[in-house]
Amino acid sequence: MTDVRQRLAQAAAAGQDPTPDGAPVAAADPATDGVSRSLDEATTTGTAPGPVPPPPASMPVPRAPDTHPVPKVVRDAADWSWRLIIIAAAVAGVGWLAWELRVVIFPLVAGLLLAAGLQPLVRRLRTAGWGRGPAAAAVFIGFLLVVVGSLTLVGNAVGGQFQDVVDQAEEGLQEVRDWLAGPPFSIDEAQLDRYIDRAVALFQDDSSVTEQAATAATVAIEILVGLALALFALIFFLYDGERIWTWLVRLFPARARARAAAAGDVAWLTLGQYIRGTVLVALFDAVAITILLFILQVPLALPLGVLVFFGAFVPLIGAFVTGTVAVLVALVTQGLLIAIVVLVGLIVVQQIESNIFQPFILGRMVSVHPLAVAVAVAIGTLAGSIIGAIIAVPIVALVNTVGSYLASTRERPPPIASG
Repeated sequence: MTDVRQRLAQAAAAGQDPTPDGAPVAAADPATDGVSRSLDEATTTGTAPGPVPPPPASMPVPRAPDTHPVPKVVRDAADWSWRLIIIAAAVAGVGWLAWELRVVIFPLVAGLLLAAGLQPLVRRLRTAGWGRGPAAAAVFIGFLLVVVGSLTLVGNAVGGQFQDVVDQAEEGLQEVRDWLAGPPFSIDEAQLDRYIDRAVALFQDDSSVTEQAATAATVAIEILVGLALALFALIFFLYDGERIWTWLVRLFPARARARAAAAGDVAWLTLGQYIRGTVLVALFDAVAITILLFILQVPLALPLGVLVFFGAFVPLIGAFVTGTVAVLVALVTQGLLIAIVVLVGLIVVQQIESNIFQPFILGRMVSVHPLAVAVAVAIGTLAGSIIGAIIAVPIVALVNTVGSYLASTRERPPPIASG
C-alpha cells in the first residue's frame, strides 16, 4: 500500500499517468474507483484512508405478473375443498363399513374399552410377580363376578318389589281414568278403551307384529353374539394385548414404527383414563340418585340406581334419560309431588355432575372441550344410535390426543446449509 501511495504522489507531482506506456487502461470499476478516490484523498490531505464503501446491492428481479384467469384465492380454496371432500368421503366410507360390520366391530370396540379400564389391574398383578396368564385370568374372572353379582342383586330386588310396583301402577292408572272421567274431560271408560284401541290400530297390525317379532329375535341374536365376541376379545386383549400391538406396529413402514408405537402408547393411556373417569362419573350419578330414592321411599331404588349407572356411560344425556324411569316409578307409586321432587333432584344431580364433577375428573384426565363432547354425542347418536353415542367421545379424545402428539413430534427437514 505504501508503494501505491508513492507512485500516485509522484504521478500527481509530475502530472503524468502512473500507468506504463502502452499498457491498456482498464474500464472504470465502481469498487476500484472508490479505492482510488480514497487513496487520492489520503495522499492530498495526508490522513489515513477511511472505510471503503461496499458495492451497491443488486436490484431485485421483478416477478412475472400472474396471468392465470382464476384468482389465487379461488385456486387455494379449490385445493382445500377437494382435499376436504376426499377426507370426508374416506371417513364416511370407514363409518359405513363399520356400521355394516357392526356385529363384529362394536363388540371388538367394547372389548377394547373394557381392556383399557382393566389393564392397570393386570399390570399391578404382573408387577407383584404373577404370570401373564394368571393375571389376565384373575382380572377377567373378577370382572365377570362383579357384573353377574350386581345383576343378580338387581334381579332379586326387582323380583321382590315388582309385584308391588305393578299393583301400584294399576292403581295409578285407575286414578288417571277417574280423573279423565270427571270434568272438564268427562270421558267414560268405554270411550277411553275405544280411543286406546284406535291408537293401537294406527301403529300396529298383524304383519307389523310379525315383523317386530322377527326384528326382536334378530336383535336378541346379535346382542348374544356380540356379547360373546366382546368377552372373547377381552380375554385376549388382557392376555396378549402387547403382542397384538407389536404385530400391528410392524405393518407400518420402518421409519414410522417408532412414532406409531409411541402414538399407540399415548392413545392407550388416554383411553384408560377416559374409562376410569367415566366410571367415577357414573358411580357419582348412581349413588346420588339411589340415596334420593331411598330417602323418598320410592320402590326399586337400587335397581333404578344401577340403571342410572349404566346409562351414565352415554355422555350428557344418558343418566338423565335413565333417571326419568325413576320419575315415572315415583309418579305411579308415590304420587305427583314425590315425582316432582325426584325430577328436581335428578336435575340438580345432573347439574352438579356436568358443571363440577365431570369437568374436574375428565378435564384432568382427557382434555376434550364440552362443545366437542356435545357435537360428538349428537353425531354418534345419528350415525350409530346408542352405541355410536357411547364410542363417539372416546374417538374424539383419541383423535385429539394422538393428533396433538404427532403434530408436536413431527419430523422437520434439516436446515439448508448456507454458502
